[in-house]
Amino acid sequence: MASFVISECGLKPLPRIYPKPRAAQPLSSSNLRFSRTNQRFNSSFCSSSGINKERNWALRVSAPLRIQPVEEENRAINGGEEFDPAAPPPFKLSDIKAAIPKHCWVKDPWRSVSYVVRDVVAVFGMAAAAAYFNNWLVWPLYWFAQSTLFWALFVLGHDCGHGSFSNNPKLNSVFGHLLHSSILVPYHGWRISHRTHHQNHGHVENDESWHPLPEKIYNSLDNNTKMLRFTLPFPMLAYPFYLWSRSPGKKGSHFHPESDLFVPNERKDVITSTVCWTAMAALLVGLSFVIGPLQLLKLYGVPYLGFVAWLDLVTYLHHHGHEDKLPWYRGKEWSYLRGGLTTLDRDYGLINNIHHDIGTHVIHHLFPQIPHYHLIEATEAAKGVLGKYYREPKKSGPLPLHLLGELLRSMKKDHYVSDTGDIVYYQTDPQLNGGRKS
Repeated sequence: MASFVISECGLKPLPRIYPKPRAAQPLSSSNLRFSRTNQRFNSSFCSSSGINKERNWALRVSAPLRIQPVEEENRAINGGEEFDPAAPPPFKLSDIKAAIPKHCWVKDPWRSVSYVVRDVVAVFGMAAAAAYFNNWLVWPLYWFAQSTLFWALFVLGHDCGHGSFSNNPKLNSVFGHLLHSSILVPYHGWRISHRTHHQNHGHVENDESWHPLPEKIYNSLDNNTKMLRFTLPFPMLAYPFYLWSRSPGKKGSHFHPESDLFVPNERKDVITSTVCWTAMAALLVGLSFVIGPLQLLKLYGVPYLGFVAWLDLVTYLHHHGHEDKLPWYRGKEWSYLRGGLTTLDRDYGLINNIHHDIGTHVIHHLFPQIPHYHLIEATEAAKGVLGKYYREPKKSGPLPLHLLGELLRSMKKDHYVSDTGDIVYYQTDPQLNGGRKS
């Protein structure tokens, strides 16, 4: 099913020249495990029917699941026992897909373009108002609002990268470049690495963004690097550095066509995006001569840094910071479905609509081809199948200030994972928090 999802996104399967798999492994009966309750049911049924043991095993592995019994099996597994989020789910990706209404998969390019128009008008309108008043009482309000809108522009470009903006790849590419280049993001370079993230979500080594550091790599970092990675506000300013040099333990750049991130037939796309990024940077330099560097810093520079903070905050909390420890996988324990179920939904209060419901993230990770304006409905429809594998987000006030506490707690606790084991959890380095190892 993972390969089906990728094809729905309009993404090409990756060539087999990589030392590590980048494409999602197809789901099959051999990837799925069934509950002990279901095994006992099949065993008693087959023995009463006179079916031999070997054939009984085959039936138990390959028998399809219907949507309706999924909720019952969730209750059977978790009713009298403590829920284990690392346990293989009793449902398949196809069960979730079947529960989502058909219209949620329909992409409306006119509706997508209307969101672009809305956000672009707001961006230029606020910039004009801030420049007109040019008052230090106004600037902080402008910086918060404009950085949030820059982040909203990124989300729309993100939809272009997934193909959920429209069914037209050329239209997606044009709007993706306009939106992402305007906020200094190389569209194709990011699109390709983000594809890798979705295809390997929840995998310790193969995931691309905010993945955990294995203990060996963590211990190889100097103290200054550890401090920058786990001490706020520094991790919330990491995105530009990630674009240039990726994460610790990985090599390559989103701007260089020869990077390990890309395959040969993607190099022209990467060059195109790098040229667009360079043109935007040159435009900003030119503007600094027209309006002055200080005015450019106030109108664009500070909102850009705020946008980076939004991006790092939201993307980090999609995969970290839950009150319960969530698993990361390796080897045969990893599957596209199990990895996707470790992602988290977040509530951002009034910001939800502004940044296009990107906090509705679980269904987006499993089915990135669903347009953002259908994610809430699709999530509600899928909850009956997901059961306890879906974690309801904490309700936010008008502003999501509660998430700052969850971010801080995660930064103090989630430092590295074990070098061994196919199911691992974050561990804490007490020395990083001022303590001593025993």
